[in-house]
Amino acid sequence: MPLRIGFDLDGVLADMESALVRCATDVFGEAMIERLQLRANENAGTDSTAPSTDTEGASDTGGPTVADNTPPILRIKMTPRQTNRLWRHVETIDNFWQDLKEIEPGSIERLYAVAVERRWEIIFLTKRPPTAGATAQVQSQMWLESKGFRLPSVFVVQGNRGRIAQALGLDIVVDDRPENCLDVVTDSKARAVLVWREKQQGLPTAARRLGIGVVESLSECLNILVQIDTIVPEEKTGVFNRVMRILKR
Repeated sequence: MPLRIGFDLDGVLADMESALVRCATDVFGEAMIERLQLRANENAGTDSTAPSTDTEGASDTGGPTVADNTPPILRIKMTPRQTNRLWRHVETIDNFWQDLKEIEPGSIERLYAVAVERRWEIIFLTKRPPTAGATAQVQSQMWLESKGFRLPSVFVVQGNRGRIAQALGLDIVVDDRPENCLDVVTDSKARAVLVWREKQQGLPTAARRLGIGVVESLSECLNILVQIDTIVPEEKTGVFNRVMRILKR
């Protein structure tokens, strides 16, 4: 049977973080963003979700909270209030999700070509909040098509990624968030691959101990997936595990 693979969008395929830093600069100004970037660098290797104590530019507390539903921005260390204000700004931008750049140019076109050749079933998973314009799902589909992936299946989801993977019958989930990968390996039969571009010490090692594969790029991930899929059926169980051990070195 063909592999069923779930791919997260932001941080794996789409460069959401650069777009959010630009939006944060518009909202808070360059001087504030420089201070928040400095604080993020000083706190590298610590809990990236811990709030900053800098309250400048954070007096706007009205409106619904969306920060809890979105990942932190790693390059700038913001308070929850600042994060909430930023996302409320993003919500006003027409078709924000269609204007993101690929992290690895050409990778989505390659993914589509490999998926067609190998007969993979690809499902894109994201928890993108809504913005002005089309729905987050439609924007994501149009973005993927513009990058070379025809007729993409996109699910805008909330909650535990492991339970989602189990419900969808996925074999592998590719994500850039360690907590999502942990959910996958503990709450489903799927295997998780962590795309870890941040060079924080210790995290890949910890992930490997938990049975999570770690790669430094989507290109490396695709190479591994092709290796897995070339195994003949009668050998698949044993060699599949061996390939995953190679991936986790």
